[in-house]
Amino acid sequence: MKHIILGSLKEWFGYTRRERRASFILLIMIAAVAGIRFIVPNTKMNIEVLPVEDTLAMSDSTTFRYPLSHDQQPRPRRNTKPAIVVDLNKCDSAALEALPGIGPVLSARIIRYRNLLGGYAVVNQLKEVYGLPEETYDLVSGSLKADPGDVRKININLADYRQLIRLPYFERYEVTAILKYRELKGKVEGIDELVENGVIDTGKVKKVKWYLEFGSTISP
Repeated sequence: MKHIILGSLKEWFGYTRRERRASFILLIMIAAVAGIRFIVPNTKMNIEVLPVEDTLAMSDSTTFRYPLSHDQQPRPRRNTKPAIVVDLNKCDSAALEALPGIGPVLSARIIRYRNLLGGYAVVNQLKEVYGLPEETYDLVSGSLKADPGDVRKININLADYRQLIRLPYFERYEVTAILKYRELKGKVEGIDELVENGVIDTGKVKKVKWYLEFGSTISP
């Protein structure tokens, strides 16, 4: 009976043994694909169609860059104002008090010492102001300037005792020695002459050199 049924099917479909084997494999593959569709959920992909003009514009661009992340975004430049530099020889108390660590008392002392010196030749002379802390000087020194050309000079060949002793760097005995040397010599040619003859010491030269000039012994 079995041979009769198979023979009938074979005659009906006309399949050979190889064809039946290939058909069986094909059925397995179809069943596998159908099973995968049930197991894996369907996902839809939205494809945005660009207008022709946008597509052409993109193709004309020389370089295409991917969008930068938040951390990679260029930071906008800040409009930094130039730092204000205070001229020690021309400023008033208000300009000094605008600096950190300097109040009305210190600003008054800075100006008073400026008047006593005849002007600041260098910024580090500010350290000589009474009561000015070292940390305050370090904080404000970068915002200060001083021009030696602005200082008031003393003509050592014409000045009297009162004018010379006004300079806080001179001691009384040094002023007396200068006057006696000038009386004997007649005219002092330069500061090196005073050092060589022991009138003032070399350590004092660095401080007083800004404030001395050596001109004629005759007043104009």
